[in-house]
This record gives sequence, C-alpha cells and structure tokens, in this order.
Amino acid sequence: MVDVAAKSVTHRTAIAAGEIDVSPDTLERIKSGQIKKGDVLSVARLAAIMATKRTSDLIPLCHPLPLTHVNVEFELTDNGVYCECRCECDGKTGVEMEALTGVQIALLTIFDMCKAMDKGMVIKRVRLLEKAGGKSGHFKAQ
Repeated sequence: MVDVAAKSVTHRTAIAAGEIDVSPDTLERIKSGQIKKGDVLSVARLAAIMATKRTSDLIPLCHPLPLTHVNVEFELTDNGVYCECRCECDGKTGVEMEALTGVQIALLTIFDMCKAMDKGMVIKRVRLLEKAGGKSGHFKAQ
C-alpha cells in the first residue's frame, strides 16, 4: 500500500457511474416489480452500499476508509439502468475506488437478479465522473 501517513486529512468525494443494458421485457419487469427475486433496485442499492464499505477487502492495495456518506441513485433508460454512486469521507486518501466498486456491485446485482430471464445483459461505461479533495485536487470527466 502507499504510505499516506504524512498526508493531511481532507474531505474527499468521488462519483462514479455505469450502465447495464437489458432486454425490453426485463426492463418492463424491473419497472413493474415483477422480478422473482424481489425489488431489483432496492437490493442493488443495498448491495452497492455494502460493497463500498468492503472495498479494501476486495482490492488488495486499497486502504480501508471510514466512509461518512454513500448515495446510490438509479435511472431507468430506454435500454436499461443507469447507476451513479457517490462516496464521501474525511481521510488521507480518496474514495474513487469505493465509488467505482459501488457501481460495479450494483450493476452485478441487477445482472444476478435478472439473469434467469435475460442472459444477454451488458454492463458498460463504468467510469469515474468526479473526485474532489486531497493533494491532486478536483477532477471532472469530460
């Protein structure tokens, strides 16, 4: 791991996003709450929040961080579901990996909950949208 002992504690934020394309029938079932495993977006939100808190257990060189806030939002699109995850902490290293992990796990949870009816789903465009705090300053994707 990188030594962050000499770094200052600052407020850090990161926002990541991604999408999953699903069939029209699957999308309609997500909208109407007719997926056998339950409320897809509620379960995916909870999975994402849980994953952000366990990022350092999943990615070997990540520091464990005391997250102060996690927010996961979904938007139904014409092709599937768009997900955005925002993480915050007061710490010595950024929360980009936590936000990215949250998005990935949310999308994987949607895949898992819908795979019995739609094996052709595609997870795509997972990316960091914005980060703030720390020595490197503010980043915002184009």
